[in-house]
Amino acid sequence: MSLLKDFKAFAVKGNVVDLAVAVIIGGAFSGIVKSLVDDVIMPIVGRIFGSLDFSNLYLPLADLPAGIEPTLAAVKAAGVPVLAYGSFISVLINFFILAFIIFMMVRQVSKLTAALVREEAATPAAPPPTPEDVLLLREIRDALNNK
Repeated sequence: MSLLKDFKAFAVKGNVVDLAVAVIIGGAFSGIVKSLVDDVIMPIVGRIFGSLDFSNLYLPLADLPAGIEPTLAAVKAAGVPVLAYGSFISVLINFFILAFIIFMMVRQVSKLTAALVREEAATPAAPPPTPEDVLLLREIRDALNNK
């Protein structure tokens, strides 16, 4: 029963919920980056390198049957084992873009946090209230000076 209580305490902690939200947002963000790489960046890179389509770069690991169209989809459909290094290049570029974006986000959050800490440190603290005994002594002094 202790294991169940420990698990419940772990699952209810805020960090687990934060992690779950981060995974969900990360999955959605990954789809955006994948689309950016596949639909925007790779066509530009392919155009720079002479209309090269990275998605069709592959190395057949067996002999190709006669009459097969030399595209990755057709070769896979024929059951020929292939090393699809073009897909790997796309995924690698996807990873570097995602890592760079996350790096920039963490960097900005760090700068913002540091700025907030500096701002809090620069704000002067309010002076502590004057103790009651000092206030009473001042009243006595002022009363004696006014006589």
